[in-house]
Amino acid sequence: MQTDPATGAIREMFDAHESVLRETRERLTAPIAAAAEAVVSAYRKGRKVLLFGNGGSFTDALHIEGELTNRFHTDHEGLPAIALGAGQASLTATANDYSYDELFARLVKAYGKQGDVAIGLTTSGNSENVVRGLERARGLGLRTIAFTGRTGGRAAEHAELLLNVPSDETPRIQEMHILAAHAICALVEESLFPDAARP
Repeated sequence: MQTDPATGAIREMFDAHESVLRETRERLTAPIAAAAEAVVSAYRKGRKVLLFGNGGSFTDALHIEGELTNRFHTDHEGLPAIALGAGQASLTATANDYSYDELFARLVKAYGKQGDVAIGLTTSGNSENVVRGLERARGLGLRTIAFTGRTGGRAAEHAELLLNVPSDETPRIQEMHILAAHAICALVEESLFPDAARP
């Protein structure tokens, strides 16, 4: 029986996902736990989380913001998190008056305080505005976490914690990024709200 080309392509994607998933689990379990602990520590000190990225990574930043400010698994009070770049006025003003490359660095300066956590998402690790955002965050005393692909790129230079998915394919990297983010959200809830009930 001949396999339909579309079915074969879908199976290949699932196989690729499974392969990257296994390797990510082996390599990044400890760094993901460390990232969760950094977020927990910041929240216990009354700090917040800033998230930023471009394109699909921007929507991942928004996704994570929603999980933290609303809830993940359990009912509890919201936690402060901001996906930078969601404000159209600040985004277009910065791109027009300065440079899109400066967007996240300027927003980190506007919102970030020492002890906050800055999470930059860039599959290549080389998105200029994300790299500059992490660099500015580190200079201001924020804890920095980079979600990247295999090499970590230039973002690795400014990340206290590096979650570099062992892949060079953007879709597979993004799939692992959101899984890692979900793991962080789950650990944050378990640490901060151990008695909270599931709805």
